[in-house]
Amino acid sequence: MASHLSQFSPDFTKPQIVLAPMEGLTDPLMRDILTSIGHYDWTVSEFIRVTQHVLPAHVFYKFVPELLHEDNLKGKTIHGTPVHVQLLGSEPDLMAGNAIRAVELGALAIDINFGCPAKTVNSHRGGSVLLTEPETLYQIIHAVRQAVPSATPVSAKIRLGYEDTSLTQEIGDAVQSANASWLTIHARTKTQGYKPPAYWELIAPLTQRLKLPIIANGEIWQTEQAMRCRKQANTPHIMLGRGAVTRPDLVNQIKAMDKGDRAENMAWHALLKLQIAFLQGHARSDNMLVGRYKQWLGMLTQGYEEASELWQTVKKQKQLETIVAMLQAQSQTGDCS
Repeated sequence: MASHLSQFSPDFTKPQIVLAPMEGLTDPLMRDILTSIGHYDWTVSEFIRVTQHVLPAHVFYKFVPELLHEDNLKGKTIHGTPVHVQLLGSEPDLMAGNAIRAVELGALAIDINFGCPAKTVNSHRGGSVLLTEPETLYQIIHAVRQAVPSATPVSAKIRLGYEDTSLTQEIGDAVQSANASWLTIHARTKTQGYKPPAYWELIAPLTQRLKLPIIANGEIWQTEQAMRCRKQANTPHIMLGRGAVTRPDLVNQIKAMDKGDRAENMAWHALLKLQIAFLQGHARSDNMLVGRYKQWLGMLTQGYEEASELWQTVKKQKQLETIVAMLQAQSQTGDCS
């Protein structure tokens, strides 16, 4: 058993709001940007694929560089938000071994991915395809739970099912029987992908049936949807995905409503500064950084009219320095042209 003891323990007596793991989107750089704005209770890393062996430390550091932080920031973003290490795989012993390695490196919690709908992942018996095998889910979660210290939370993220919802209750029972700390549910099946709507009401039978905390996820783009999701899923706990990237201050809006307050929308001028910080962040290449930024800016057009105007100019640009200069000029003048 690993010797590192987690100092992280969610307070589920209060509504928890979590930043979702999204492959190719909420990478370490985006996590830093979003947690500098939003007051998330924690975030989850992109999945680390477990296949044939216990991975070396440098792989964990690549996906979760927060593990390299020291003292009170170890395993957290530079803004102090805990980062849970997410693993994806189908072999219980290998998953357990990699969970031990993650905890030894400083992971505050382990999350297990049973929700990824990608064909390449599913074809290699990973992600949502395992929703057809509740017993395998149980074996994986149980093995990880037994392997890591009792103080380290072990959670699972699922969808409502693979092709349909016929096994939803059996899946939930398997997760609970394996002693998972909590369960996050994306309110669609694998077959439904990311196509609206999300079926929040289909989470409610599990929140009533199971005795572990349930976090609802899917199609939460605005505060009104967050409130409807909570009501229909019968849980106060939610995970924000693409809506968090489209509207980076959404979590703060929701938390303000929880307190009976109203938060001011984040000004475009303030968000511009964070876009510049993103473009000045670390990436394998300038081209990758430009591509990732264009992806983000395209998503921001759903939340900000200014982003739509800026996008018309930025989409034609290929040079990082040119785009940064454009944003800096707009930040100083407020002019999108």
